[in-house]
Amino acid sequence: MKTFTAYFVRHGQTMLNHYNKIQGWIDSPLTDKGIADAKRAGEQLKKINFSAAYSSDSGRAIETASYILKANQENINIISYQYPEFREQCHGYFEGNDANQMWQFVGEQVQLTSESAVLGKYGLEKARDLIHKADLYGEAESNAMFWKRLDRGFNKLRANTNDGDQVFVVSHGMTIRSIVDRYAPKLDVGVPTINGSITKLTITDDDIKVDFFNKTDFVAK
Repeated sequence: MKTFTAYFVRHGQTMLNHYNKIQGWIDSPLTDKGIADAKRAGEQLKKINFSAAYSSDSGRAIETASYILKANQENINIISYQYPEFREQCHGYFEGNDANQMWQFVGEQVQLTSESAVLGKYGLEKARDLIHKADLYGEAESNAMFWKRLDRGFNKLRANTNDGDQVFVVSHGMTIRSIVDRYAPKLDVGVPTINGSITKLTITDDDIKVDFFNKTDFVAK
């Protein structure tokens, strides 16, 4: 059975993150803090001999990956790929809206008015279905749509990775937290995924193990 390691990194802070706007499939540039987030992750991962680098096809993820690659001593040998399967979840009509306003609108379906209240009672997966149901255009991803896409991404990753390889994947806050919530729910204690944080996965042909989640102080030796 093939086993490889994937370091999932949340992209650096963006302009829309800074203003607390919903940012799924829409994009915005990294802030100065976001660039520092990306550079910090690069410093933490620079000693790992990666076989490949992956990111979603969102500009903020691609930009973050470029800073990580620049810091790596083996960067000239690392080929990078962009997989749309590792995007953030799509929020449809709510993209670009104020985050608190979206959760008030979504939460009205279940008489709750905040993100913490909705997630606390229903969890990430059911909350995703509530967003889908509340979307006036019906284009926000349901939980089934989201996982069909993400599972396809993991299968592509498996198909292009050899036994013993180490790779990094720049993805997104709710996407990474959703992976942890599904495969290591005890590690998801309701804390948002930090910009530039590192989550380590051990991936086999038929399973995913979460070694750690959301670290900003990890340093590879």
